Amino acid sequence: MMGTQGERGGRTRRRLSTEERREQLLSVGARLFSESPYDEVWIEQVAEIAGVSRGLLYHYFPTKRDFFAAVVERESERMLRLTAAVPGTPVREQLSAGLDTFLAYVEAHAHGFRAFHRADAAGDQAVRRVYQRALAAQEQQILAALDADPDVPGGIEDRPELRIAVRGWLAFTTAVCLEWLRGAELTREQLRDLCARALLGAIAP
Repeated sequence: MMGTQGERGGRTRRRLSTEERREQLLSVGARLFSESPYDEVWIEQVAEIAGVSRGLLYHYFPTKRDFFAAVVERESERMLRLTAAVPGTPVREQLSAGLDTFLAYVEAHAHGFRAFHRADAAGDQAVRRVYQRALAAQEQQILAALDADPDVPGGIEDRPELRIAVRGWLAFTTAVCLEWLRGAELTREQLRDLCARALLGAIAP
């Protein structure tokens, strides 16, 4: 029986949609960027691993800068969705569940999480700006939740130290999550409680 177009090794491959192909390329990129510094990742590696031509990859992402920026933005959007707060509900009540969700994401998408935070060390200033905008969005999301929290005395305008506290907490949470992924002997529950205590202590009046 004659093989059909797109058949490889006796198995028929379904043609990926534009969005599926883009997601595949970003997943490969997240793995490579999580394992190696920005300057050591070659766009040709991504094409080879994904099984596509370089021309197709460049069709989606004209430069390596565009590609890495898209990896960073993808992970940022995921994290913002996962950490979105419920307006008007005390942060303390949302914190454990929110951190559980976030840490499950970190564990399931370790390559993407590492790649996202490698962007800060990238020599390319445009990539670093994408990363810094993403961090600023996370910071603003947490500050908005605190500002709407009836249990947090004083608003953001009255307590300017909150912005610094939240920024510091994000850096702390990133550091402990990366250490956890390296094999730190903590359960997810222990890590969650550590991060929760750190935020509650940071925002205490």
